[in-house]
Amino acid sequence: MPEVSEFLDGQELATMIGRKSKAAQCAWLDKHGWRYERNAAGRPVVGRVYARLKLAGVKPNATNAASDAWALDLSKVS
Repeated sequence: MPEVSEFLDGQELATMIGRKSKAAQCAWLDKHGWRYERNAAGRPVVGRVYARLKLAGVKPNATNAASDAWALDLSKVS
């Protein structure tokens, strides 16, 4: 099974937004209230979990954006 990146790739962003240029993608993301970071090349970077929540109509926050909750169990380590 292929490993899925934590971030949407360029093609996924282009498909979602309908534009390939980084300026047009950033303008769309800004207009629609999406949070993103720009990488060193100026391209918008959108987290995959954030995108899934936004597209499902859920307002992403620190509580619902957390992945599976887990706790470190060292009891069986010798």
